[in-house]
Formats: sequence, structure tokens, C-alpha cells
Amino acid sequence: MSSPQCAVAIVAQLCAQGVTDAVLAPGSRSAPLALALARAEAEGRLRLHVRVDERSAGFLALGLAKASGRAVPMVTTSGTAVGNLMPAVMEAHHAGVPLLVISADRPAALVGFGANQTTDQSRLFDPFVRWSARVSSAAPAASWTAQTARACLLAEEGPGPVQLNVELDQPLVDGDPALPAVRAVTRGAAGAPQAVALPAGPRTLVLCGDASEAVGRQAAAAAAVGGLPLVAEPSSNARSAALRTGRLLLGSTLAEQVERVVVFGHPTLSRPVNKLLARDDVELIVVSSGPDWVDPTWHATQVLPGVLLEPGDPDWLARWRAADVELSARVDGVLAGQGVLTGPAVAAAVVAATGDGLLMLGNSQPIRDADLASLGRGRVFANRGLAGIDGTVSTAVGIALASDAPLTLLCGDLTFLHDGNGLTAGLGERRPDLRIVVADDSGGSIFATLEYGEERYAGAFDRVFGTPSGVDMVALAAAHGVRARRVTTSAELADALTEPIAGLDVIVATVDCAGRRALNARLNALGVLAG
Repeated sequence: MSSPQCAVAIVAQLCAQGVTDAVLAPGSRSAPLALALARAEAEGRLRLHVRVDERSAGFLALGLAKASGRAVPMVTTSGTAVGNLMPAVMEAHHAGVPLLVISADRPAALVGFGANQTTDQSRLFDPFVRWSARVSSAAPAASWTAQTARACLLAEEGPGPVQLNVELDQPLVDGDPALPAVRAVTRGAAGAPQAVALPAGPRTLVLCGDASEAVGRQAAAAAAVGGLPLVAEPSSNARSAALRTGRLLLGSTLAEQVERVVVFGHPTLSRPVNKLLARDDVELIVVSSGPDWVDPTWHATQVLPGVLLEPGDPDWLARWRAADVELSARVDGVLAGQGVLTGPAVAAAVVAATGDGLLMLGNSQPIRDADLASLGRGRVFANRGLAGIDGTVSTAVGIALASDAPLTLLCGDLTFLHDGNGLTAGLGERRPDLRIVVADDSGGSIFATLEYGEERYAGAFDRVFGTPSGVDMVALAAAHGVRARRVTTSAELADALTEPIAGLDVIVATVDCAGRRALNARLNALGVLAG
């Protein structure tokens, strides 16, 4: 048995399992896998994406897997290269994304003896992976394909990340072995989950957090069948059927009358939602078809694979809708009265320009600003598994490439700066049709809306919370060879957004930061007065 034969067997099995995209961060120990992937691409079996930064590569793979729903291998060499994948693996775990880490390694006998670029990496990602296995080039050939097939199945069925740690011995290159003929391994589909009927009676609210398209449709359908108000986060993929100002209405007297909440997806975006879910006088039902479920306040009384909500009092929904219409008008009035370009204004413009197209929302303030906009029916993405800002650009690149359609990313300046390497792709690499709109408010303005934004912390705020970088985001994009421009008014932004998305371009919108806290307080006060 040899390392090149092991590598081509693994790649052949990946193709047999339906893998369409793979990401590679080059290195020496992974050379047999790299050559096998290059051969598979040359034969038209998959698309290979090469990146030099493992962290960015990991999030690129995450984006590809998030958009396609299929396992996407992320191949890297040994040592610290593997550790750089940890943020993407953690996000994939918490967001349920089928990321397949294939980490090249030296034979296990060399671990602990000072061999170059060698460490104990076989279970590095515990407890974040659904499954991990050691694949050895010295093992029987049948084990190579069996373990690869199992990894693909478990990643997609979880869904979530898995790791194959592939121990490759010398020689790493020996001729040019062809990809062997292998058969796909399949599993019978599990029985469809049975929906549980919930009787009418308690005043019920349907809540949908970050979710896939399928879960978003399920939440929207449940609310529609039951004739119930739906509060949905921007990345729920149920927002077009939901109340626009749902987050603000949760601070109203209407919310005080809620007696039952049915939760779909992963709600994490706002404190009003957490406050509602923590109430002792509210029955909390979580809908989850998998082994995990969301219950951060420990109040869930039932976890069900599906629900059928019987129609209740139509006046309950009518009151929420009327309050939403009235509050939406008041929100629009407040935002229109701002004399500067604000975060909510940028979000509204981006959402309007995107229409029913693909949209990704960066974490921190931009996704919360988009929470006040009227989202269309297009698919919306966000890395809400752990809600970090790292890897956002790379994730967006992956989503755009997997979708083969134009994508717009709205993110903050720190998010953009944090993953500037995501703009980099080598010569000959595929380029996405991706527009990045950077809401540049000179740092982390979200902190201005929290307790730390109070006047008593003003002396330390910029240094320990806001962290303005002073980096020219237009120049940063240009340094990567990406077209970029800065806009300072709503009119300039609207004009820039009307141009078709072709290739990669960046629009940097200068956003007011000084008035962020006051604006947020005014908007929240509108919710208290509603209903």
C-alpha cells in the first residue's frame, strides 16, 4: 500500500458520494491528496478551490457546504495548519453545516518524538465534530473508501463537521495513479417525522431564529396554518412571512399577553427574544427533527419533530399585524429624519437592492440593522452558529461559488478587516459574483448600544470596545486587486447598488457612529409604545 494510492482512493470515494466541491490549503504532507484532487478536477469530477490561508480556506468550505447542503472537504497539511480550521469547525458544529476536514498527518508512530510538523491532531476538534477517524496509508485499502464514505454520510446526516485524519507515509509521490472505480455507500432515508397537533387556546407566537430554507418554510407554514403571528430573524428564511418589526414588538404590551411560544431554528439575535423565552408564565415548545435542540433559557416543556397548530382566535393575529403596520411607519419616520447615513439606512438599501436575490448578513450590528428592513423572498445566510465575525468574507465567497449566482454581503468594517485574506485567490482560481457592502462606522458600534456605551465608560470605550482601526477599507480592497469605492450619502449608495454584480466588488459606506446609541434608544422606545 502507498500514500498516493490511499489519496486517490479517498478522492474517488468523495466523488462517488456526490461531493462537488473541495477546498485545498497546500502543503507537503498533503501532496498526495492535492494531486488526486487536481486529477479529479481535470477529469470533471469536482471543482477544486485553492487558498493559502487555512482559516480563510476553512470558512470558504463552510460557505460552499452551507449553500449546497453537501459535504465539502477541506484538505490541509499537518501541524498548525489543522489548528487554523478550528473556528470554521466550531461554526459548522453550532450551525449544523456538513464540513469535512481531511487533515494530512505523519504516521502515528512519529507523534511525540519531535518529528517535523507533527503533533497529536487526530482528535483535535473534539467535541465539535460528529465523528472523527484515523485513516492510514498502511491500512487495508478497503478501509480508505469505507471511512471516507462514512464521513460523508455522517457529515450530511448530522448535519455537521467530521474529521478524517489521514496518516501518509513516505514516499508521498510515486507515479501518477488513476482514480479507482468505487461505489457510493448509501443509507435508507429515515421515516418522516410526525407532526404533533397543538390545540388552539393559549395565545401563541411562532418564533424562528437562524435556519435553513427547509426549516424556515416549516416555520412559516406552521404560523400560516395556525393563523398566528410570526417573529423571524433575518437569516431565518421565513422573514417574508413574518412581522417586520417583530423584535421591537416583543417590548410591547402585546408581548406581555403571549402564553405559548413555538420555536424553530436557532434564535440568538436579540435580548427581547431571550427575555420572552425565559418567562416562567410562557409555555415553550421547541421544534427539532435532530438529536439537538435550542433551549438556552432551560424553559422548554416539549421538544417535537414537527407541529400542526390548530387555528385560534383570528383577532390575536390581527392585533399583531395592525401593530406591525403602525410601528413600521414610525420606524420609517425616525430613520428618514436622520441627517446622516445610518446603519439601518444602509441595511434597508442593501435589502431593497437585493430583492429576491441571495443575501448574506455579517454579525454584530449589520444583521440587527437588517432586522428592521422588509426582507424579500430570497435566501438569506449568516454565520449564527457561534455568531462570530471571523471568516465572513470567505464564507460569502463559498456561498456565491456554490450557488453559482450573485450574492450580496453586508458586513461591518471590523468584520471585513478581520477576513481581508478572504479576498485573496490565486491565479486561475474561480472568482465569485459577490458584492460586499461594508458599513464603516469606525469600529464595533454595537457596543455603543449596550451597557458599555454609557457615558461613564466613555474614556475607555474606543480602546477596549469600539476599537477603531484607522484602516482605509477601500485601499485594503484595492490592495487585493478588488474594485472598491466609498459612498457617504444614501443617494450615492443607491446609485452604487443599481450596478449589476459581476465579479467581486466592494462598496464602503461611511456610517454615523456618534448617534448610534441615541438612535437605538429611540427605536426601542417605539416598540414599548406599540400594541
